[in-house]
Amino acid sequence: MVFHSKRDGNYEVYVMNPDGSGQTRLTDNPADDYWPASSPDGSKIAFVSLRDGNPEIYAMNADGSAQTRVTNDPADDYWPSWSPDGSKIAFTSSRSGNMDVYVMQADGSGPVNLTNNPAEDGIPAWSPDGSQIAFLTDRDGNGEIYVMNTDGTGQANLTNNPFHDTSPAWRPNGSQIAFASSRSGSQDVYIMNANGEGQTNISSNPAEDRLPAWSPDGSTIAFTSDREGNNEVFLMKADGTNQMNLTNGPGDNSYAAWWR
Repeated sequence: MVFHSKRDGNYEVYVMNPDGSGQTRLTDNPADDYWPASSPDGSKIAFVSLRDGNPEIYAMNADGSAQTRVTNDPADDYWPSWSPDGSKIAFTSSRSGNMDVYVMQADGSGPVNLTNNPAEDGIPAWSPDGSQIAFLTDRDGNGEIYVMNTDGTGQANLTNNPFHDTSPAWRPNGSQIAFASSRSGSQDVYIMNANGEGQTNISSNPAEDRLPAWSPDGSTIAFTSDREGNNEVFLMKADGTNQMNLTNGPGDNSYAAWWR
């Protein structure tokens, strides 16, 4: 599992075993490195870095070597998400004047704006079969989870709720989407069917629970919670039971993503 942590004074990308052991730093830069995403074959990690003065997407080998800049734009680029075949990366960028979801080749070439909307669109997540991308948008006046085809067509609201819904993550079999919502009064992790039906709170805690990430076999969900006073990476079963702290340390530990 890969995550970012501020335990060394600034954000760096770390890796750990699924039980929380073996926490190892992969990046070591005075600028912030954060929001990691593992490629489908586990060979590379995309992440965001401020080392060039603005947020840009980088990629590195799974052991932290060969850190290479992928985007190169004066605008801000965030939230990388690999396509299931590893050939493309969806990401969020402000290069159109507001936040939109883009897709590019894994080497950074050929970026294309998929959402093209005056609202703020971001946090893309590819469906496991590569046919759709879920994303966050505020085009309806609050945060909602939308889905679209990978060419940007067919944009549709899945959550349709007056509260803020964010951070979509597809179950590996494509049947469900986990997301975070504030509809309970604080952010909790929810799951819903891929068509938006059956929206259910599974973390149910008065603290802020967010940023869900499914394990490769779909049996567990990693998420970020501040229930112990600072952000930590937690793990729970897909039905919300057996919630446990994996990082349990100083600093901000969050945004976990699983190796595929």
